[in-house]
Amino acid sequence: MTRPLIAVPARFSATTSALRYAAEVNARALIEAVWRAGGEPATIHPADPSATDVTARLARFDGVLLPGGGDLAPHRYGAADTHDSVYDVDDLQDAFDLEVARRTLDLGLPLLAVCRGLQVVNVALGGTLEQDMGGPEREHRHVVHPVAVERGSLLERATGAQKVEASCYHHQRVERLGSGLTVAARATDGTVEGLELPDTEGWFTAVQWHPEDTAHEDSAQQALFDALVRAAGGGR
Repeated sequence: MTRPLIAVPARFSATTSALRYAAEVNARALIEAVWRAGGEPATIHPADPSATDVTARLARFDGVLLPGGGDLAPHRYGAADTHDSVYDVDDLQDAFDLEVARRTLDLGLPLLAVCRGLQVVNVALGGTLEQDMGGPEREHRHVVHPVAVERGSLLERATGAQKVEASCYHHQRVERLGSGLTVAARATDGTVEGLELPDTEGWFTAVQWHPEDTAHEDSAQQALFDALVRAAGGGR
């Protein structure tokens, strides 16, 4: 059988010594999770959406995975100031990812958004972000913690669980929900950990954590990638 083709926008990397040049990369664990699920992951180049037809580029794919990465520029969600903790902002990355999110939802392509990807979708639909959650006692960096999953959500159907152990690495979180989005999961401190769009045509769920971190040993985390690839192959 032909593997469903899953587009994964690349992340810019300034230092990759083995290649001798700056590179465009994706986390190996993320790519491996898509492959284990039966998909064919394809890293795609972030190009200026004002000069390239993102809809046409995406139309050849069966599904899209928006991965984690650095912070979105705060002006993208209407913030007047930038917190000192904001890092790795890239205007081209922001513009491309936001356009990918909008066009993927418009096309009805199956979409899984992870960490930054969740924040991108929220901002693309008019939502805002809390730029910094606070110091070590509040931020969710290098943390594995329980997340409560909403009953009846796609996230519950995908993972088969109402509580999962989530591997997190983020210092920002959803502040105001984007248009049409609903909360599919929360951490015990109230942080939004999952988002869905009930009225969208295609399969879509987003998680604030990194399921690829533990997908090789946690079937509930691998199940998110399985569900994406299954939807991309025409199943639900």
